[in-house]
Amino acid sequence: MTELYTRERYLEKIRPFYHDDDIVKVIVGVRRCGKSSIMQMIADELQAQGIPQENLLFLNLDKRGFRHIKKADDLDVAIERLTNGIDGLKYLFIDEVQNVTDFEEVINAWREEGDVSIFITGSNSYLLSGELATKLTGRYIEFEVFTLTFDEYEEMKSFYGKPVSNDLQAELDTYLLEGGFPRAVRYDTLAEKRTYVESVIQEIFDKDVRRRAKIRNRSVFDRVQAYLFNNYGTPLSVKNIAEYFRNVEKTPIKEETLYRYIRVLEEAKILYRCPRFDMKSKKSLAREEKLYLTDTSFYFARNTDNRINYGPALENIVYLYARSRGWSASVGRIGTLECDFIMRNQETDYAYIQVSYTIAERSTEDREYRSLERIADGFPKWLLTCDRLLQKRSGIMHENLAQFLALTSSFWLEQR
Repeated sequence: MTELYTRERYLEKIRPFYHDDDIVKVIVGVRRCGKSSIMQMIADELQAQGIPQENLLFLNLDKRGFRHIKKADDLDVAIERLTNGIDGLKYLFIDEVQNVTDFEEVINAWREEGDVSIFITGSNSYLLSGELATKLTGRYIEFEVFTLTFDEYEEMKSFYGKPVSNDLQAELDTYLLEGGFPRAVRYDTLAEKRTYVESVIQEIFDKDVRRRAKIRNRSVFDRVQAYLFNNYGTPLSVKNIAEYFRNVEKTPIKEETLYRYIRVLEEAKILYRCPRFDMKSKKSLAREEKLYLTDTSFYFARNTDNRINYGPALENIVYLYARSRGWSASVGRIGTLECDFIMRNQETDYAYIQVSYTIAERSTEDREYRSLERIADGFPKWLLTCDRLLQKRSGIMHENLAQFLALTSSFWLEQR
């Protein structure tokens, strides 16, 4: 078996709950982001702690031997067979559990048995909608996994012996083009990586969109998806999208259909919604949101143009980096000005982030600093750019983005 690159960022979050048999550990994320590998890493750690191999039980419902398990009773029988005759606390790992109809009652029943620590994965938000959330209220913890962030990408390339440039900016450009799917890192050429990402997009549609959302008009759905891919990181209005399709594409689409398509893409973990927040009124602003891709490779896999539009691309990777660290993110509005991100952690600590490719021009510098300078509280404020020459102004920390994202040794928003 191939040695796995350890994704400590997620293991450290899950580790305190390894032995809890009354709490289901739910690992969610887009397909092929590494959820199954993380479960294997957990099992490896448990075995290293002295847990017998026979107490580590796996059900991958996408693999041969288990793909026939589609109903709750079949899942119950499969778990019974795996656990039968094994003494002590058992550790049950179920991959892609949403493949089974009404799996929630089975998971809840085995949780109540009291001698099984359960880990389940799923590739879409359906996993935590409806019955699971209802039946396991307070009895499950969700851990969201993202594709590789830039620091993980650099470490994984080194781990598998792939060439790594000493020029961090060149590495960042390559990362934007290739994306962060763990399997893609192990391919050698950009063409191979793009082919792989295309297969991921197709798999998501086949398994997480068509099967559950029942898309009737695939061609229209694909055109809406392409539009959203091409306009990621920009403020989007469903009304304006509808007008575009009516006037430019000559394809009238109802606004409620567009809302549904966007929701489907969110639930399949293809897109993430970043809300806007008015810092004066302290209220969320409806219909002024941005959508970010789960991985920038989605854009380049569906476009022949390899030129990087740094504005949305850099915002996208900063957004995902913060989310992978457990921070929530929203776009801040300060009067007529905008702060790219207001970050908040579970302890209600805040940080304000402005992202720009460069502030070499004085007018750009003034524009990027202005919104941060308008924020009166004492929480950290960061300006992240690709500039090599850094400066300090008004107590705002100016950092090189590639160097900032490559840091792994300390918490990324600590004052340094």
